[in-house]
Amino acid sequence: MLFFNLSAFYFFYFAAVGVYVIFMPKVLHDIGYNSFEIGIIFALAPLMRFATPFLFLKHIELNLTVFKSALFLSILTSSLFYFTINNFYAFMINNAILGVCLSLILPYLDVTAIKNLGRSKYGKSRLFGSIGFMLISLVLAKFLSAPEIALHYYLAANIFTVIFALLLVKNDVAHVKSIEDESFSFFKYWPFWLSLFFMQMSFGGFYNFFTIYETQNGISLEMTSYLWSFGVVCEILMLYFQAPLLKNNLLNILKVCVSITIFRWLLLFLYPDSLSITFISQSLHAFSFGLYHSTVIIFLYTLYENKKLAQQFMYGVAYGLGGFIGALVAGFVYGEYLFVYSAIFALVSLISLFLI
Repeated sequence: MLFFNLSAFYFFYFAAVGVYVIFMPKVLHDIGYNSFEIGIIFALAPLMRFATPFLFLKHIELNLTVFKSALFLSILTSSLFYFTINNFYAFMINNAILGVCLSLILPYLDVTAIKNLGRSKYGKSRLFGSIGFMLISLVLAKFLSAPEIALHYYLAANIFTVIFALLLVKNDVAHVKSIEDESFSFFKYWPFWLSLFFMQMSFGGFYNFFTIYETQNGISLEMTSYLWSFGVVCEILMLYFQAPLLKNNLLNILKVCVSITIFRWLLLFLYPDSLSITFISQSLHAFSFGLYHSTVIIFLYTLYENKKLAQQFMYGVAYGLGGFIGALVAGFVYGEYLFVYSAIFALVSLISLFLI
């Protein structure tokens, strides 16, 4: 039952992420938001994800009460989308509050997954998140005939996310005690945090400009969508079969994954118009995200006693600050050499790992 509830949580959580990331920008554009306003709205989530963990260093503890509050507040803010979406400032505040909630929910249950499932089953549970993300991208694309439909899907996915999270709490498996008195220090493992930041920064060009980059190099939009889906399928396969790999030295696995990511970005730079090479580069998503993400989660679990705060900062530093700055830099340097810059950022990430 635990495995089912965690898998269902991941499925609906990342289905909601899919609605938010893939379709909400189009919704905002269709109702009259300009590109600058859309950019501000979608910069808020990673910024809040980065800022929120600092509140928990000394002032707040991510306990069961805070976790439940974040769950219910996420439903409230999702419901308020219907009333705030036509007002830029109200919608901006709404998204900021939602960003705080989401920065608390996933780290709390990631610790649960590692503690109760272990290395062998974590990936098999987490892969349902990738399935949810992929399915929502395929399904909603066919039914998004009006802006409010995306809001319906987002609210429904959020409600199911909260239901399965509460089922985990009900069974007392989500309340993971940690030694909160231990001071949390970035400096103790600063090369690891630097590596996390630059690795995610290297994805800025991919997440924000891969579609534009490929279509400008002669690959059709439809085929580019297949490339995206293929990458997710490879990620799912890795998450399912990765357990034997995770029995090895975790730091060495991180080095291999980052090295493969450098190679991946160079392939996209050298062969931007080759469909076969691009499919090969997408297959490497299995390593540069699937195996890498699981290894980071487990490695952090072994480093810090305050495990929930460590996971919060992982999402904040990597996907928050790294994702935000990576997107800004990618927009600034976009062009023929986009993925050369991505490879350089990944190289810095790799060098940092050798300093641990």
